[in-house]
Amino acid sequence: MIIDCHCHAGKGDGLTGPWDTAAPLRGYLRRADAAGIERTVLFAAFHSDYRTANRGVAAIVRSRPDRFFGFAFVHPARDRGRVEPLVREAVEEHGFRGIKVHRYDARITREVCEVARAYALPVLYDLMGEVSAVELLAGEYPDVRFIIPHLGSFADDWRAQLAMIDHLVRHPNIHTDTSGIRRFDLLAMAARRAGAGKILFGSDGPYLHPGLELAKVRALGLPPAAEEQVLSGNLLRLLRPLGREVRRTAIAVAAGGPLQGEARDPWAAGPAAV
Repeated sequence: MIIDCHCHAGKGDGLTGPWDTAAPLRGYLRRADAAGIERTVLFAAFHSDYRTANRGVAAIVRSRPDRFFGFAFVHPARDRGRVEPLVREAVEEHGFRGIKVHRYDARITREVCEVARAYALPVLYDLMGEVSAVELLAGEYPDVRFIIPHLGSFADDWRAQLAMIDHLVRHPNIHTDTSGIRRFDLLAMAARRAGAGKILFGSDGPYLHPGLELAKVRALGLPPAAEEQVLSGNLLRLLRPLGREVRRTAIAVAAGGPLQGEARDPWAAGPAAV
């Protein structure tokens, strides 16, 4: 089985670029089917109201539950104080299996991590090259499973990606996905040093071609069992409940302030811009 762990879906409402305008799935599904990708994790496009956006993704997941998993997108700053009810709705009403956070919205907070711990959910956190944060996440929340996409940097910051490999090696709860990684030698180094068990196949669809992203995994030339881990086994393992009783009480923790400034391309902006 091949599962894509990273794909956006639905409408955004910002209209500043593709990332917050729309993530249509028709073309993605045609390409994914041709590549043999059987299941996909979906989360919203950037949005000013993630409760609304998550409900839109839930409708898509509900239309094909055998094809899609859902992750709840949350904004750590704007959703401060209500992350738990947002995630509770996503889990209990929509059957979502994880949390998505993007540093373009705001840096991840303790509140988000506590909710992930409470509901035993993996967190896919795009930290936009700020890989030093991984040391804090791994240390404070060793029982929360994190997926750091793009080997830490969609913007092709090779320094960040190189540093990310060290975190993969040292921290059992830290993983990465293959989406958008352009320096193939770094992906190969990650597989060699950290092992196939720390890497998940992802495409960042529908914006990137899932077949092309899958070809990178095939090109690694991994043994069949290791390739199977990357293509589906690792994600299925991370989605498996840890046996912890889910707490349904609100979680009150300190959270950072929202980002300021005008809208910008989240993939072009470097760490200094945030």
